[in-house]
Parts: sequence; structure tokens; C-alpha cells
Amino acid sequence: MASSLRPFLPPLHLPHHRTTTAGKPTIRCGPRDNRGPLHKGRTLSIEAIHAVQSLKRSHRSDPTKNDIVSKTLSRLVKSDLIATFNELLRQDQFDLALKVFSVIRSEDWYKPDLNLHAKLVTAMSNRGMNDEIDCLILELEPADVISVDGKGLVTLIKALIAADRVESTVKVYEMMKCGGWKCRSPADDYVGKVLSRGLRRLGKMKVADEIDAEIGRVYGGVLEKMRG
Repeated sequence: MASSLRPFLPPLHLPHHRTTTAGKPTIRCGPRDNRGPLHKGRTLSIEAIHAVQSLKRSHRSDPTKNDIVSKTLSRLVKSDLIATFNELLRQDQFDLALKVFSVIRSEDWYKPDLNLHAKLVTAMSNRGMNDEIDCLILELEPADVISVDGKGLVTLIKALIAADRVESTVKVYEMMKCGGWKCRSPADDYVGKVLSRGLRRLGKMKVADEIDAEIGRVYGGVLEKMRG
């Protein structure tokens, strides 16, 4: 295959409709090799599908051709870039997903997305890339882990605990404290409990006790008000 992309992409297997016995239409897509089904509610745009195909084709030809990766991804908007990253991880194309993640982080609109970090932690853990996981966490700042969306933080904590990354899990808690984390809501309470249980499993009893004390302080105050 030539070192540059062909001037056109191969024909795409577009979705077509088929009616089930219940009379309800279902959508079927073209061949997906040995890939599993997409999660419910997740769709890929035509641009993202083309990007995934182009990246895989160029990677098979020459994995070192980063200019082709940049050219392919430069045409994508934010949602398509993230969708391309997620789909490459789903297809176990880790090296390509990592390149896409690098491009995402270079965009002006980028703010650390802990859900993306969690997915990378899991993928790296499956490959025994423990040092790389720790480096990924070290790149975060306290402001990155304290956000409106607490789901991303919980997802990242769970991924680190599953990967047995003790110091990185403690590091996330330290950044939470620096960012002003306190147990002020049910969401904060849930984050604290997940973190405390995980740290106990990882042998960090003292840190877990500190988190439990924060949770207990809040509930103790509530009980005092109820008694008063």
C-alpha cells in the first residue's frame, strides 16, 4: 500500500432496515469482523467510521506514519474524535487509540475527561502498563478531578482500584483534597465510600480512615441537628 491514503475510501456498508416478526423495524449494519455489538444508544457518524477505517488501514501499512493520523483526525469535530477514540479501544486497537487521545489533548477545547482517562487506565492495565498508568494520573491537576460531573471521578477511581494502582489511587485522593473536596452531598458521599473501600482493599487503612472520618463528620452533624 502506498505511504499516503488513497484519494477515496472504500464503499461503506450503510445501515439497512429489516422488519422483525413483531412488525418492528430493526437496524442492521454491515460486517464488523469479530467485533461485539455497539452499546445501546451509541452510534458512530459516517465521519468517525471513515476515520476508524482509514487509521486501521494506514496502521497496517506503516505504523510509524503519524502524519496520516494527524491528517485523518484533523477533519473531525470534537464528538467524532471522542467517538473514534472509544471505537478504537472497543476494537482493541490500543496503539491507534493512544494516538487519537494525544490529538484530543492537543485541541483547544480539551479539558481532562476522567471517563476517557478511566478507559485508558483499564486498557493499559490489561497490557501490564502500570508505569504508564501512574504517568497518566500524574498529568492531572486538582482542578481536573473536582468537577460538576462526579461520575467520571468515580469511574476513574474504580478503574485504578481494579488495576491495583495503590499510589495513583492515593494521588487522586490527594488531588481531591487540594481541590477542596468535602462530603457535602450524596454524590460526594458515594465517591468517598467507593474510595475508602478501595483503599482498604489496597492496604491503605490510614487514608481510608481519613475519608471515613470526613463522611462521619457530615452524618454526625446531621444527627446532632436532628436531636436538637
